[in-house]
Amino acid sequence: MLARGGGALELRADPTALAPERLLVFEVRGAIAPFAEAIRRAGLELVDEEELAGDEDDKAPVAYLMVPDLVALQNIASMWRRWRAGQLVRGETVWADVFERLRDLRTWGPADRVQPHDADILAAEIEGLVDNDLIRLEIELVFRAGEPAARDAEAIVAAAVAARGGLVVSRARIPEIAYHALLADLPVWAIQEVLAHGPGGIAGLEPVIYLRPQSVATGIEVDEPLVPDPVAHEARPLGTPILALLDGVPVAGHRLLVDHITLDDTFDLEPGALVAQRRHGTAMASLIIHGDRNRREPSLPRRVHVIPVMGNGDAFPHDRLVVDLIYLAVLQLRETAPDVVIVNLSLGNAHRPFHGQLSPWARLIDRLAQRFGLLFIVSGGNQTNDIGVPAYQNSIAFEDAAEPDRVTAMVTAINNIAADRRLLSPAETVNGITVGACNDDAVSPADRALARVLVDPFPGRRMANPSSALGPGFANAVKPDILMPGSREHLRVVRTHAHIDVRSSGPARGAGLRVAAPPAGGREDLDGYTSGTSAAAALASRTCHRIHDALEAAYGDEFLRLPSINRAVLLKALLIHPARWPEDMAEVIRRTIGPIGRGQASRQKDNIRRFLGFGCVDADEALACTADRATFFATGMLARDRTATIEVPVPAAIGGQARPHLLAATLAWFTPVSPGRKSYRSCKLRILDPDETEALAIKAHSNQPDGNQTNRGTVFTRVWAGDQAPAVTPNMTVALKVQREPDQAAIIDEPIAYGLAVTLAMPGELRLYNEVVARIAPPVRAGGA
Repeated sequence: MLARGGGALELRADPTALAPERLLVFEVRGAIAPFAEAIRRAGLELVDEEELAGDEDDKAPVAYLMVPDLVALQNIASMWRRWRAGQLVRGETVWADVFERLRDLRTWGPADRVQPHDADILAAEIEGLVDNDLIRLEIELVFRAGEPAARDAEAIVAAAVAARGGLVVSRARIPEIAYHALLADLPVWAIQEVLAHGPGGIAGLEPVIYLRPQSVATGIEVDEPLVPDPVAHEARPLGTPILALLDGVPVAGHRLLVDHITLDDTFDLEPGALVAQRRHGTAMASLIIHGDRNRREPSLPRRVHVIPVMGNGDAFPHDRLVVDLIYLAVLQLRETAPDVVIVNLSLGNAHRPFHGQLSPWARLIDRLAQRFGLLFIVSGGNQTNDIGVPAYQNSIAFEDAAEPDRVTAMVTAINNIAADRRLLSPAETVNGITVGACNDDAVSPADRALARVLVDPFPGRRMANPSSALGPGFANAVKPDILMPGSREHLRVVRTHAHIDVRSSGPARGAGLRVAAPPAGGREDLDGYTSGTSAAAALASRTCHRIHDALEAAYGDEFLRLPSINRAVLLKALLIHPARWPEDMAEVIRRTIGPIGRGQASRQKDNIRRFLGFGCVDADEALACTADRATFFATGMLARDRTATIEVPVPAAIGGQARPHLLAATLAWFTPVSPGRKSYRSCKLRILDPDETEALAIKAHSNQPDGNQTNRGTVFTRVWAGDQAPAVTPNMTVALKVQREPDQAAIIDEPIAYGLAVTLAMPGELRLYNEVVARIAPPVRAGGA
């Protein structure tokens, strides 16, 4: 909230749910943070500035100012004009520093309702068509809380669509996320009117907030079909689902799936989906149930609940808004599979890269996660456009380059186009886990030899695949959260001009994840190979399920009786907890992108987390117990302005030993959300630095996100490490305090569920785990403070 004098001006991060007639648009020169500082120096109070954190990739970050009335709007607009003419008068000069940081200031209008990226897509869609050809697009309306006002607004837009020879195909209004939209057909000439920013077109209507091309599902490749080894039918009884897959129609009768899935065809998409094209849902179900089949892992002990949301050709239904589709799917899920706590969404909108504003799809996920206690695991998206590599002029130079030089060249090349390789909606979700693709798979050395004609950009190093979308997320939060195996992506040179352009070679036997595939060439029950962030998200969901299995096996009904939301946030914490930056690639990014110099550590880490998130997760490490490491967990509910204290026992075995050791803690929660307000993330939790770090001879790890970077989403993770001898006293504990900070928007009276994972490790000290077990039965529990 920006307050000056007796009036109130509200600065919001998202114009959703606003009144456009009272909305000023600030096009900021440079990042938004200095602009916010200038506003504060102008005498305006800014609350919760972190939600304004801008993305420095944006050529013109945008902020929105909602004013109390038209007089205030006209006064500010008038000051802007006078400043440009050098005519500010006494009493107005406090605004000069604000205006100096702007490219433009204007009232909300037709140009704002059609974002540049969307305009480019619409222009491409109408190219070569005649005036009366119809184009389907999404018209998002300003959300009006009252039903009569909403009906009136919709009627105005529907009448304008009909007057142009168009048709409203579908509509959706979801008050929980301040969403109201129409799916409509408009003739080409009306689209041209929109692109011209004419005030008389649909984009000039006051009830309209955005016009966008219809959502298009991200796809995957499943290549090199082969006949799998014989698979016996599942002999053991499988449990009820705790994981749901919202995806394409799978080949339900495939021998790898038939015993393992419950198909809930809520939208009647199966009859129209050609079996030979059912790639996406079949591959994702296979990865969740069996993992990468190159690894020969046991299948999950429970069935997976599948609700198809993509039909023929793995496309969203042409006559539905995708936000409405997902909303209805989750409502159906809660009715038919009440035990589900994990939802896999290896999907995205290829037409909606994240540019600072939360998409309705992400807002929906955030709301449903907190409302129903569901952990959504979402793919970050793949960016498959060519990458120009300025360091090499031809393919021979690229192929023959020394590996360290090629690694540096690829990091530089990807960073050069980072603004064009962003997350795809809904990967910016605040409450969900976003998964990027790590260049990892289980291909055998013999099969890997098949990829030798291609180029491995990061040989021998763990790194995000070149096609894996880059962060950060909303409010500059860490995104993707984690990287999971998405195959070791190889590259091929596709063009040579002043330099080479490269592109992913796609999945194959020599570099891919082995999955169930639809029939081809007259053969059924095939395997194939896939890759990318969709596959990585499926493996993350599988790992999450296996964590649930391990907790169920260890604690039985005591764990299962926990409320769904407590299990969900605990799984979220435990899945992200083992994530670590590969130190060699973190150093390459630090050295290559920088910035170099004293005091730049935080900005260097910003660049590292853009590629790596919190880091790579090894599924086996997330589940394994070792003698020299102990992991604890706690879950509870935290009331407003309260603290929970978790006492973590310190084993005597690590005392007095000058060898590397660490303490790591990961806190996760679901926040209630406030759509349309700057403080969208209503509740913020954090782990306070423990007092015992000095005695344990540890300090904040220099190669992990710092406290400010990890404080922007709904995961707070810290690592403290050292190699000096800890001073351990008898029955020593570390008191970890989980603090709920003051609510950011309206006061939230309900307690917030949280999950906490804590690890103590000293590699090589084999007494550590047993000493801890002896001191901690029953498992760690949280106490309020």
